This record gives sequence, C-alpha cells and structure tokens, in this order.
Amino acid sequence: MDPRHWHKVAAISGMAAIGLGAYGAHGFKPKNPAYKDVWQTASVYHLVHTAALLGAPLTKHPTVFGGLLTTGIMAFSGTCYAVALLEDRKFSTLAPAGGFAFIAAWASLLF
Repeated sequence: MDPRHWHKVAAISGMAAIGLGAYGAHGFKPKNPAYKDVWQTASVYHLVHTAALLGAPLTKHPTVFGGLLTTGIMAFSGTCYAVALLEDRKFSTLAPAGGFAFIAAWASLLF
C-alpha cells in the first residue's frame, strides 16, 4: 500500500472532524448539557489524531500507525459522538478500545 494513502484518509477524516465540530458548536442542543462536553471531547480527539495521520507516511510502519489512529478515531470519537447524540452512555463500550488504539498508535513510533 502506498503510504501516501494516509493523506487521503486524513483529508476525509479532517472534513468530518470540522463538520462534526461545527455541528457540535452551533447545532447540537442536547437535553442534558453534559453531553455537549462529550461531543467536544470527541471532536478534539478526532481533529488532533486526524492531524497526526498526516505524519503516517513518515513513520517506519505507516500502515500500523495510520491504521491504529483511524481505529481510534472511529472507536473513541465515533462512540463519543453516538453517546452524545443519543444521550445514552450505554453506547460507550467501544470508547476504551479506541483509547487503547490511540495509545498503541503513539507507542508504535518507538519501533
């Protein structure tokens, strides 16, 4: 796989992060305001790790790093978005796996 593939993944993820962040800031009106913070957390982690995806082609193992970051974005941020949108924490089961994927992605840079 061409390591530059991760720039396209980052482009798609970045567009989604900005769109979802804008919705969270301007259109998202949960009944329980605590879910606004959950959305904000999802948005921050989504955008930060999307930016990190741009560096995937520069790593020794771009597929490992990029794959783990993408998994983390989908599992952690995606779960947080769902929890906030549905206002129900029972949908949070994948969030810890996403957090672990983020940690593993950063750790993969050591090897």
